[in-house]
Amino acid sequence: MYVAVKGGERAIANAHALLAKQGRGDPGLPPIEPSAVAGQLGVLVSRVMAEGSLYDPELAARAILQAQGDVLEAVTLVRSYRTTLPRFGYTLPVDTAALPPQRRVSATFKDLPGGQQLGATFDYTHRLFTDRPTAGPRAGAAAGPAPAMPRVTDLLGASALVEPDRAPGAGDPEPADLTREPSVFPLSRAERLQALARADEGFLLGLGYSTQRGFGSTHPFAGEIRVGEVEVELDAPELGFAVPLGRVEVTECQMINQFQGNGDTPAQFTRGYGLAFGRGERKAMAMSLVDRALRAGEFGERVVAPAQDEEFVISHSDNVQATGFVEHLKLPHYVDFQAELGLVRRLQAEFHARAAAEAATPDPAGADEIRALAEAGT
Repeated sequence: MYVAVKGGERAIANAHALLAKQGRGDPGLPPIEPSAVAGQLGVLVSRVMAEGSLYDPELAARAILQAQGDVLEAVTLVRSYRTTLPRFGYTLPVDTAALPPQRRVSATFKDLPGGQQLGATFDYTHRLFTDRPTAGPRAGAAAGPAPAMPRVTDLLGASALVEPDRAPGAGDPEPADLTREPSVFPLSRAERLQALARADEGFLLGLGYSTQRGFGSTHPFAGEIRVGEVEVELDAPELGFAVPLGRVEVTECQMINQFQGNGDTPAQFTRGYGLAFGRGERKAMAMSLVDRALRAGEFGERVVAPAQDEEFVISHSDNVQATGFVEHLKLPHYVDFQAELGLVRRLQAEFHARAAAEAATPDPAGADEIRALAEAGT
């Protein structure tokens, strides 16, 4: 608790009251309900869920309101709440290959099997303020079964044009849990992807952008971006079968990257992968760029850029840790500062004493003339 401020606990209580008053806004207007935030600010809610590591749109909306729109504070609230929840078991891996997309785009094939599906996107809107749109009637679903939509990477994999999704004979090892076990470098790819899924979107975006500008070996094509709902099933050993828990909305991105090959591997495309809760295309794309950059060592590429440095990326990508470390500077550091202040004063006194002693000592013959010639540049 910040008790060093004038007034102690009373000052803190007053600060909390003032914060609540400012957060309420104009009392003549109705308060914003969490359901309105979850329904109308879906992209923001998705980011808070992804970086907070908890899929619950209502809780994420409540956190956004309590944080007065501060995304990082909302993420901190969600993560803090998450630590209080019991763990009942583990879900099975979700099958994103069978994901029925609300949106599916690819920059690699014009005539994609199953077709492109634009869905809801800002990509083709004019960046101008408009009147708030009114939702019109929704078109009915097309008759007949949905078309098959094989992954682009599966199409390329059938011709051995892209690396396998896992190394031959590697199996499917149990991934570590970064929320319960400390990170030890070097990390497995599964651990890196966990960290990137929780990472700050802006940080990943900057790193991903840097790889495209040459600070890394990422020269990608957007193989496929899908947004849709997948079913989550709980592994229940005592029942002998999986129990469906419900559906969650996710965004998946698979980047396809150039690789020239080497003496052991023929030329082929390589993969970068990103997955985020809700509608988070920018996060998933940035994540896939950084994922590929961090795989430089697997392909014998030189590690020369920040985005390729695993320890740098993972250690600085968590916005909750970054926020805490930066904002702790607001807390009292009186003792540390007084120590630094005393040191600077002592060093200054020594400097001035030495300068005075040098001025009082007569220069040897010719020293003044030499100094004057040096200052004149001759």
